[in-house]
Amino acid sequence: MTHPSRQRRATRAALTCTAALLLVTGFSAASGQGVPAPDGSPDDHAHDQHGPSSGHLPGSVENVELLSSIKLTAHEGDISDVSALQTADGRWFAYVGDWAAHCETGGVHVVDFTDPEKPHRAGFLNSPGFGYVTEGVQALHVETSEFSGDLLVISNEWCRTSPNPANMPGGITLWDITEPTDPQLLVQAFGDFDIHGNRANESHSAIAWNTAAGNAYVAAIDNEEVDDVDLYDITDPRNPVLIAETRLPGVHVDGYGQEKTSHDFDVLQFPDGTWHLMVSDWDAGWIDVEVTDPAVPVIVGDFDYAECDQVVPTACPPEGNAHQGEWNSDASVFVGTDEDLSPFRTPITVLDGPLAGQRIDAGEFGWTKPVATFPDGKVNGPTIFGGYGCPGDPVPPVSALGPLGPDEEAIVMFQRGPVNDPNDPRNACFFSDKVRSGEEAGYDVVIVANHHTGAQGGETPAAFFCGGQGSPVLGTAAGLCVGHEFMHEAFGRTPDYTLPYPLGDPGDLEPDFGDLGPRVSAQAEFDGWGYARVVDTSNPAAPTEIAQITIPETDDPAFATGFGDLAVHEVEVPRGDPNEGGPNVDDDLLAYFAWYSGGFRVVDISDPANPAELGHYIDEDGNNFWGVALATDQNGDRIVLASDRDYGLFIFRYTGPLPE
Repeated sequence: MTHPSRQRRATRAALTCTAALLLVTGFSAASGQGVPAPDGSPDDHAHDQHGPSSGHLPGSVENVELLSSIKLTAHEGDISDVSALQTADGRWFAYVGDWAAHCETGGVHVVDFTDPEKPHRAGFLNSPGFGYVTEGVQALHVETSEFSGDLLVISNEWCRTSPNPANMPGGITLWDITEPTDPQLLVQAFGDFDIHGNRANESHSAIAWNTAAGNAYVAAIDNEEVDDVDLYDITDPRNPVLIAETRLPGVHVDGYGQEKTSHDFDVLQFPDGTWHLMVSDWDAGWIDVEVTDPAVPVIVGDFDYAECDQVVPTACPPEGNAHQGEWNSDASVFVGTDEDLSPFRTPITVLDGPLAGQRIDAGEFGWTKPVATFPDGKVNGPTIFGGYGCPGDPVPPVSALGPLGPDEEAIVMFQRGPVNDPNDPRNACFFSDKVRSGEEAGYDVVIVANHHTGAQGGETPAAFFCGGQGSPVLGTAAGLCVGHEFMHEAFGRTPDYTLPYPLGDPGDLEPDFGDLGPRVSAQAEFDGWGYARVVDTSNPAAPTEIAQITIPETDDPAFATGFGDLAVHEVEVPRGDPNEGGPNVDDDLLAYFAWYSGGFRVVDISDPANPAELGHYIDEDGNNFWGVALATDQNGDRIVLASDRDYGLFIFRYTGPLPE
């Protein structure tokens, strides 16, 4: 059975594009420890846990040895995913994504860790213009009729609006990394050009595979369309071809929030020879799509969340947020990660007007001022509509709300985007940009309503999405997210979800800037942090959840704030892939997790229904782990790489006993 080399990839989170920074163009080579990273930072180990929470968990180590670490950034939240590949002559290289903390510096760090105790920088692949690299980082060996060698697959997102489309790359970029210190660009920013014409749609993640018949393919997320799974033929990687796109129609959307958005992938050839793509589809869970013929993808399995969460049973339905995951080698078990970065849900109650008494499902951004910290433990007050709320946009003055009661907060609602809106053809700004706009205008609460694409063109009208932080906020306002339907109804409009948006807003469908809405109230309800789920996939048509993998802080309200993000991000399950070779590996026995500030975790999954943690590492200065990748040392023994968003790359060895 052929297993593709693969490396897994949250939330969309970049940092501010302000301040000047040394621009690294093309490919730069460097060797030896102590060589500065592209930002000029020293290669030391000292760092702090960054992000919205000032604290972190105490340092702790069990059955895990830190072999080395290498600092790749001096900025918070700058590092993204990691992939690893061994060259034909036995050298090992890591490819570490860079969010572009200052926009012009996004790309991929290349690290030589042939000696895992002495990693050193080998170069940097710069993203053009305002592009950056997040979860779509994958290195693999490819053999096709048109190409033989090692390939690096990158998906492209961008920082901010630029008047020059060339500064906003989307789609996928392919590099020939057969010689990692002399990479060759094969194609840049190729993708779905349906919306922009001259620029591919943004892509958050991608994964490639190579069949025994000599064909190679890529699946990529399309950030901008409802048909958000794009499939490419890259048999000739210099000339990729878009062969299919799908929204995965008809699947169950049963997580809290009802947001259906593909986010990440795993791919595997099953024992019967068929190829399968597992799509992490957020509140729709994990969707098994047969891609034996990628031009005709077929849904064969649809995961369903339980009626209530198994770990926090008061959370009904479960949070959802299917983010990433991997099968074991024979596809009988799948381990999936739910990326829930807010331990609260915050439903809204309408206090007056035509909707008075209605309870509206809503979420809370994990990086804004917690609603629970307001004096009375809740927020309530009048609402006003403020458009998109992007940087430079006008914001209605707080005074337009009229007088506030003694216990009321000033609340502004913005719309997510703009995306696919011909009335406002700009690129979307960050959720955090909108929150900052409201804060600077003096609002206590910022509500972000979903857009037409997020509502699946009307299939999920109440879907909402509290996305990641992409730029600094003041921390003075609470941040909530709601569905597009409520945005219309709250301001007296008939809901509409047309894609693209109707030109000129015929019939006055959208709320107008400065429209006043009802008074509302919202109180936070603890629902825990995101964790991992173990799914029996022996019958692909009926995936069944059989266990959960958590850390002690997952369901403890005492750890809701002040300890960093305690949600899981990614998992790696060894399964005998060619680039994970060596005689002393641990196929199907262990799973390795990047758990944000919860650290690096090693879990026994030999009995999938009874997983048990065997080891972990939390740095004494805290961690912010995002990606995880598998490799071997000079003796063929397993080592594991983890990318730290605020630091760079860590290399570990699990030292505990293997399951029997």
